[in-house]
Amino acid sequence: MNPRLITASNLVAVLDLEPHVEGGFFRRTYQADHRDMLETEGGQRFLMTSIYYLLTAESPVGQFHFNQSDILHYFHLGDAIEYSLILADGSLQTLVMGSDVLAGQHLQLHVPGGIWKASRLLNGENGFGLISEAVSPGFDFADMEIGNRRKLTTQYPQHRALIEMLTRDED
Repeated sequence: MNPRLITASNLVAVLDLEPHVEGGFFRRTYQADHRDMLETEGGQRFLMTSIYYLLTAESPVGQFHFNQSDILHYFHLGDAIEYSLILADGSLQTLVMGSDVLAGQHLQLHVPGGIWKASRLLNGENGFGLISEAVSPGFDFADMEIGNRRKLTTQYPQHRALIEMLTRDED
């Protein structure tokens, strides 16, 4: 076996990632603490924060969640990741982040604040997908809402099957 083979478990170890509440693994890698804080409705926030975010075969879903801040996603390596976005008007947008740009995959993805977003690892040979996210105003868990399956299926019944697949059953 090649000792330099990249696997999900050695990425978790080398990048010092921990489980994320929405699924997958993460670690904050940057916060703009050299700049003045921004005043938001939710309180003071860093101008920008950034994380690594990893989905794995064992934790392949970042369940539906809602953020107040804008997020830029950057694909790094591994298998493609599909993003499902429920826009304010209830329409669904599906995009794939990955390295195959000739097939229409995205290396970058902007998700404005105020959008329900979920992600899932697509089948591939690696068993993981690694991205980074830059968040502005900076991420704070107080500005995030994890999707409640019952609430989302009531609000967006046309997306029931997708919502059921990309949320946890907490009823």
